[in-house]
Amino acid sequence: MPPDWSTVAIAVPHPALRRPGVAMAGFRQRRPATWDIAMVAHPSVTVLLNLAADDDGLVCGAGTSRRCGSVVAGLLPGDLRATGRVVDCLQIRLDPVASAAAFGGPDLTGVLVSLDELWGRDATRLEDRLRAASGWDERFAIATGFLARRLDAPPVDPEVAHTWRRTHAGRGRVSVEGLAEEVGWSRKRLWSRFRGQLGISPKRAARLVRFDHAAHLLAAGRPAAEVAAESGYVDQSHLHREVRAFAGLTPSAVAAAPWLAIDDTAWPASVIRGERRPHTPATDGGSP
Repeated sequence: MPPDWSTVAIAVPHPALRRPGVAMAGFRQRRPATWDIAMVAHPSVTVLLNLAADDDGLVCGAGTSRRCGSVVAGLLPGDLRATGRVVDCLQIRLDPVASAAAFGGPDLTGVLVSLDELWGRDATRLEDRLRAASGWDERFAIATGFLARRLDAPPVDPEVAHTWRRTHAGRGRVSVEGLAEEVGWSRKRLWSRFRGQLGISPKRAARLVRFDHAAHLLAAGRPAAEVAAESGYVDQSHLHREVRAFAGLTPSAVAAAPWLAIDDTAWPASVIRGERRPHTPATDGGSP
């Protein structure tokens, strides 16, 4: 069953610690309880750092793949579920440009991988430092400093980064041909470089961003027909097909998804305001 969010303390970093393309939130369950939650696809690579004891902590599965402890879920990982007995984790969302720098460019699309497979001993050192920290403020500072060293690596092509930013800002309602003209490339070159560096084609990236916007509208309580029109789908059946393609769910099931239920607290920048179903997550004053 999904967590009772009213018993989960949620912490977010101070604005001074935020970096472009990176979002963080900390989750700590106040009393032990078994939980099982399905992830809804979103346009970020997700890093889940397990801070609980090994026998209580995070277990993630996607298809036949199953990982314990800290994991990285790439774009479009499929039917991803996280289970455990105690929620105590730091979640980091990296947009595809930041992810390419943080992980050195391996194509993570559609995969679930243990963090130590990508960062080796650095992953263990980071987990140890986060567990020893005095509170969430220190945890966020540690994670931000760790990421800063990796994000200073040479980024993707400026043209690719610009295309991603325009796609995200336009909520997926962009023309690949128009974006190619903006950066002075051919459509074929843009497709090749974007796909090679971010692991997803420009068109599929636009579809994912548009789905994410629609999912938040649905979670905000907006009717499916209205969501379809506002998000740029041809009609409601088009929305239904895209929701099914990206989430494996119906629009009504996405609207009730527990993964989206605490976005207004954990990821406020992603929230579409509306009549969300009520929930009262606890807040964290900074203690781990």
